[in-house]
Amino acid sequence: MITIRPAREADVPRIGALFDLYRQFYEREPDLPAATSFIRERLSRKESEILVAETGDLHLIGFCQLYPLFCSLEAKPIYSLSDLFVLPDHRRLRAGRDLLLAAEQLAKANGKARMDLTTARTNVTAQTLYESLGWLRDEVYFAYSRTLRR
Repeated sequence: MITIRPAREADVPRIGALFDLYRQFYEREPDLPAATSFIRERLSRKESEILVAETGDLHLIGFCQLYPLFCSLEAKPIYSLSDLFVLPDHRRLRAGRDLLLAAEQLAKANGKARMDLTTARTNVTAQTLYESLGWLRDEVYFAYSRTLRR
């Protein structure tokens, strides 16, 4: 059985390990200290909402992270579902689906107008999951990004 619940401070090392694996999935170099520090800061500063998927034997097998934003066009608050990751050996347990549904409930409870997310064009598995839950792919806007150098 999988339980979805809000992350707690005591979860930080385990979420940090999952976050490091998530970053590696997106071709970043492993950096467990940086990943753990990032998660610790988000939780302690209350800058994101993190939900975890936990097995009956209390192992964390996945997480999702939501950042509060505002939509200027709707003039309402929204969430950016920035990160969603489930350990590969546990992906058939529907933990990703459960995390998405729990994130939706959290967004509604917190008065968010919608949730947005992005994923790699090659991540067809995730796209299939999102679309099965009613997420719509944006066909109107292009996303741009610019890395800032110090």
